Amino acid sequence: MAKAPWVNKSGAGVDLDAEAFGVRFNEALVHETVRAELNARRQGTASTRNRAQARGGGAKPWRQKGTGRARAGSVRSPLWTGGGTVFGPRPRRYTLKVNRKARRAALRSALSVHAERGSIALLDSGAFDEPSTRSAAEALAKWDRPGPTLVVLGEDEAAAAKSFRNLPRVAVLPADATGVADLIGAASLVVSQVALAELTALAKGEKPAQEAA
Repeated sequence: MAKAPWVNKSGAGVDLDAEAFGVRFNEALVHETVRAELNARRQGTASTRNRAQARGGGAKPWRQKGTGRARAGSVRSPLWTGGGTVFGPRPRRYTLKVNRKARRAALRSALSVHAERGSIALLDSGAFDEPSTRSAAEALAKWDRPGPTLVVLGEDEAAAAKSFRNLPRVAVLPADATGVADLIGAASLVVSQVALAELTALAKGEKPAQEAA
């Protein structure tokens, strides 16, 4: 059974749930889920005007023959400055559907990768009575793992979140907003006990203990 050490206190560490942190990595499923998550973050609001929407162009610029110039029917032709755009972007949705069971399986794969390579550690958020960037930096330096680092915290651990958020190459996310793309994109993962319980419950398809209560 994999263990996660503490980054800011001494101790033997915590045993990780084998069902959530001990599965075989499914590359295809993780790729599908990451692609869906990143697509969902795209706004899809880019838009251009075609020649029908560009202003002007109601009259023919000059007569068809006799001027010595090329034939022109509208000043809003795509060939003209200020003309319409050909095949430009239009508002669209980039979302892809991934089944709930597949998302949970991908989450288990991402968590298991960190557990297998020993790049996950536990944070005692109770040590942060007030924000302290110095304490956060010392904890990560003591653990001595490469970045970028993802710190996953519970909803009520604001002091710890403020302590880590100003460090370079460190991202802070709440457990319920942490996706597979965030986990795969991080070289190291630091989680609080509350966040660990939430991630484990999400990976197993269970309700977190606080919700179940």
